[in-house]
Amino acid sequence: MSRIGKKPVAIPKGVTVQVSDGAVKVKGPKGEISAKLHQAVSIEVGGEEALVKVRGNSFDAVHGLWRALLNNMVTGVTQGFERKLEIVGVGYRAEMKGSNIQMILGFSHPILFRPPQGVKIQTPSPTSIVISGIDRQLVGQVAAKLRSFRPPEPYKGKGVKYENEFVRRKAGKAAAAAK
Repeated sequence: MSRIGKKPVAIPKGVTVQVSDGAVKVKGPKGEISAKLHQAVSIEVGGEEALVKVRGNSFDAVHGLWRALLNNMVTGVTQGFERKLEIVGVGYRAEMKGSNIQMILGFSHPILFRPPQGVKIQTPSPTSIVISGIDRQLVGQVAAKLRSFRPPEPYKGKGVKYENEFVRRKAGKAAAAAK
């Protein structure tokens, strides 16, 4: 049995978890999120906790996965998720154009990105981006997409990186003085 899957998910006050027709729906103060259940698992809601059960002789990884997904749904509708990006490089910057973000990253054209429904993007400064929402997977996916426009390079460290990401630096060319 999965060690993670055996643990119950605490349901705080103000959050409701409903399981019906092979889907789970979690509603809370920040919003509502739902997901289609895997056929190998079922969720039992009782009082202030929910328990993920495996049907029959099933795969344990699905058990732990669905417990983690349910926990992320509950956390998302109560606290939300946030990813921060930093932009490093001379002239590299980002600004909001309505709900879209425009990034200038050294290309011949600015990059205009429209976030998906349920994700909010902010630029507290021209070199920092904050992505927030209730769906952990979607927030991480948007952060990865923005980073992919100009990943940090190893020589000068220029590009878009996660807030606490360490960019391993390489030495440049050695001086061609000694022959």
